[in-house]
Amino acid sequence: MEPAAEPRPAVRPGSGPLRGVRVVELAGLGPAPYAAMLLAELGADVLRVDRPGGARVLLPPEQELLHRSRPCAAVDLKRPEGRDLLLRLLDGADVLVEGLRPGVTERLGLGPEEALARNPRLVYARMTGWGQTGPRAAEAGHDINYLGLTGALHAIGPADHPVPPLNIGADFGGGSLFLVVGVLAALLERGTSGRGQVVDAAMVDGASSLITMVHGMLAAGVWTDRREANVLDGAAPFYTTYACADGRHVAVGAIEPQFHARLLEGLGLTGELSHQHDVAAWPEHRRRLAAVFATRTRDEWAAHFAGSDACVTPVLGLAEAPADPHLAARGSYVDVDGVAQPGVAPRFSRTPGAVRGAPRLPGEDTRSALAAWGVADDEVRRLLDDGVVAS
Repeated sequence: MEPAAEPRPAVRPGSGPLRGVRVVELAGLGPAPYAAMLLAELGADVLRVDRPGGARVLLPPEQELLHRSRPCAAVDLKRPEGRDLLLRLLDGADVLVEGLRPGVTERLGLGPEEALARNPRLVYARMTGWGQTGPRAAEAGHDINYLGLTGALHAIGPADHPVPPLNIGADFGGGSLFLVVGVLAALLERGTSGRGQVVDAAMVDGASSLITMVHGMLAAGVWTDRREANVLDGAAPFYTTYACADGRHVAVGAIEPQFHARLLEGLGLTGELSHQHDVAAWPEHRRRLAAVFATRTRDEWAAHFAGSDACVTPVLGLAEAPADPHLAARGSYVDVDGVAQPGVAPRFSRTPGAVRGAPRLPGEDTRSALAAWGVADDEVRRLLDDGVVAS
């Protein structure tokens, strides 16, 4: 008989500015877990509640980095006892984070009406793609669909077709970050009113907000509503990427005239390529810059422009980024169980946040987490025996 495996180290206590804030997270995919991770690494006491057995979609659970830094209990919310257990947890919570389709928590008897009736101070934070209302509210969708509807996707990519910016535009930028802003704002307001409220974080709303500046440029007539025709969409020769001699790339962002002058100086083109903002001249300017950049490797150009204001940097691969001298000096990446991954942002002078542990498996912390939230040991044993919770 093989010896039992040693239990993994528990999630470390929080140390950030949200220490003392208690959050219940209903397990979901992508944006909501990322928002809960951010709250946990800023110090909040977050309990992730997953279904028994969990749900693997893209990754095995031990490699799902969005599940790091907080314990996980497995509760069957379709059972009346599981529903009642979650409502009791919400009685002592400051925040609920859920990313399910509109109406799912209501059907489970866990909607805002039930939760706020028991705990009027609760911030009920809801993450969806289309929002809680509107003609598309009940439809499925993903980042690419939400970006497509907002106009953001239309503006990204080469002239002949739009290109999705991974899933960071609507999922994480327009979704997770706006949910966190909403939670923090609602908690701040609660300090005055004493009352919680529902936060409706729709990815279409957030993604639309992210391109506010572009709408202003469009209204001012300095943005053309087609791809690869504007200063920031890859059309400008001074704001784009260039292939180098080794097939890798550098990023150039020399928008301001003084930075553009440093760029030309570094390329040996001082006195040439005048009229920086003459759109008709952009194709020829780009051809000239491309020819020069193709004469050296990416890292040679990175070294050549290091310390200058030419706004030229290497385009690093995901595996290369943690070793970059600047990112390494700032500790932007951390090692957790042998996996290099982004650390905590933003930073605080007195109450720094921290990555508090590796991703937890569904139900890995059921016993300890429920005990920490005030559920008696004998009740946890009974719920385990009855299959209401799993460990």
